[in-house]
Amino acid sequence: MAPKKRKAEAGPKQKTLPFGGEKGPQEPPQKRQALSNEDALAAITGALHEEGWRGALEGEFAKPYFAEIARFVADERAAHAVYPPADKVFEAFNLTPLKDLKVVLIGQDPYHEPGQAHGLCFSVPPGTNPPPSLKNMYKELEADIAGFKTPTHGHLVQWAKQGVLMLNATLTVRGGHTEANSHSKCGWQKFTDEVIRVVNAHAEGVVFLLWGGFAQKKGKIIDKSRHTVIESAHPSPLSARKWHGCKTFSKCNAALKALGRTEVKWLLD
Repeated sequence: MAPKKRKAEAGPKQKTLPFGGEKGPQEPPQKRQALSNEDALAAITGALHEEGWRGALEGEFAKPYFAEIARFVADERAAHAVYPPADKVFEAFNLTPLKDLKVVLIGQDPYHEPGQAHGLCFSVPPGTNPPPSLKNMYKELEADIAGFKTPTHGHLVQWAKQGVLMLNATLTVRGGHTEANSHSKCGWQKFTDEVIRVVNAHAEGVVFLLWGGFAQKKGKIIDKSRHTVIESAHPSPLSARKWHGCKTFSKCNAALKALGRTEVKWLLD
């Protein structure tokens, strides 16, 4: 009688995210299953854990336009690489509680190359080289903030934990060299407009840093009777001449000091 075939040894069991998103290496798109509308919504909203923001934004999650965002992103993830990973979409909010908010830095959309986006505008994970815009930010910091030395990394979590909400106007993007702004028309703009309205209603004495024309369009929503707006050029190499010398970081701290708030320690370990 032929010997019985041995069962293949199972590898380590992978942790399944409760909201259907990938964590770490992404599953090949052709193997992903489309989510139901309910699961698609959970895939987005399940990533927001911070109680203050969650309570303030719960009403937005119940609106039809947000269900459309969730459906769009779920379908994109089923067919393409999408950044940041699902569990990092609301990382900026999770790291900067609403009650601790003192600065809002508005970016455009996440980095669209692998391994860069992790939910904070301009920031990249440890071990990833700083992109060109972040390198220009470091040059300005060296000129503007006493003692600042350019680090070897681009991980800006230290700022987020001091109350700097590092908010992209669009929270997801399709991966690929030519895919910048690929999710900019799916509804995220409306959502981040509502985030600013939440700040208007629930916070006072917040400094908004609006870099470049794209971010400055959001300025019309900001209640300037309650908050301070500081505008400058974008740190992109395309506008670097206007960016360098803008002193946006020291201006931010001066505004915070005038409001009686703690200044941001921009120095990075």
